Amino acid sequence: MKIICPKNQFLAGVNTVSKAVSYKTTMDILQCILIEAYDGKIRFTANDTELGIETIIEGQIIEPGKIALEAKIFSEIIKKIPDNDVVLETEENGKTNIQCEQIKCSIMGRLGDDFSHLPQISKENMITISQFDLKEVISQTIFSISDNENNKLMTGELVSIQENKFTMTSLDGHRISVRNVTLSESYPDMEVIIPGKTLLEVSKILPGDADEMVHLYITDKHILFEFGQTIVVSRLLEGKFYNIKQMLSTDYETKITVNKMEFLRCLDRSTLFTKESDKKPIILKIDNDKMDIMISSQIGSMKDQLRIEKEGKNLVIGFNPKFLVDALRVVDEEEVSIYLINSIAPCVIRDEERTYLYLILPINVNNTDF
Repeated sequence: MKIICPKNQFLAGVNTVSKAVSYKTTMDILQCILIEAYDGKIRFTANDTELGIETIIEGQIIEPGKIALEAKIFSEIIKKIPDNDVVLETEENGKTNIQCEQIKCSIMGRLGDDFSHLPQISKENMITISQFDLKEVISQTIFSISDNENNKLMTGELVSIQENKFTMTSLDGHRISVRNVTLSESYPDMEVIIPGKTLLEVSKILPGDADEMVHLYITDKHILFEFGQTIVVSRLLEGKFYNIKQMLSTDYETKITVNKMEFLRCLDRSTLFTKESDKKPIILKIDNDKMDIMISSQIGSMKDQLRIEKEGKNLVIGFNPKFLVDALRVVDEEEVSIYLINSIAPCVIRDEERTYLYLILPINVNNTDF
């Protein structure tokens, strides 16, 4: 095989597919990127058997062929050569020569015959969503998945489609995130659980253009994302997702509306006085048109006050400040509404239309905390 490509094309291909390279495996082939040059296309593929990514780059094919190169060394070579045309040429024994200007490198590759290709996914049923919307809903929910592998379902997100409503839901046992998007057309109802790792990597490589679309194809065991010259194939998580409807009650005893940025800045300051291991709550004391924000720890203490609009009862409640920050950061509105019942029931941050909803469990506080 012999191909010539600009460095930026090589780098784009490597950066895209490297998200699916497995660096913690005893199978050497899973640490490789497969490069194929056939039928006028130069294709890069990586596959860790759970997640696979394939993308096509632009370049000139002098001689067709394929080679599997160890991803780490290949990507480092490409990053550190000049911004010019790169010639990649393989020999019969797998030796691969990489030349750019006066620089000549050689690395041993594998012929690629034992490379695990991506599974073939049926493209009968297509769901279309804009790149912008998909990137947004992932970023606005991904932070509340669990990293506890003992509870596999919580490491993924539920994607549900009802007619033209696309919903993503994540939870980690302490909070729930829900984000809704309206699609341009209606589809059959369905629910699947997508691994968080897959969604995170899709979000990273999605350009996010509002006018460009992502095509989704879903089977019993896999989901395929197709956009531009790139496809991402992932296994789905098996099992039934948690029934959260009963937790998302519309009942509330107290509703407050507060300036989002002022609240965020106050919460950010409060984190100076706590360590994650301390699990010290931030205490919100809601009293008529003001809210006191307090925290006390071995490091020190802080008290601040914000103006609010309040409906209902006064209330004192405590939260993990990080959970509040994570939710508020992804809300676009200038003001946010927070719905509460009492000091031991979850709070809900949502808009009137419920395009977004964040439920956060409180931390018990007592009088000595404030």
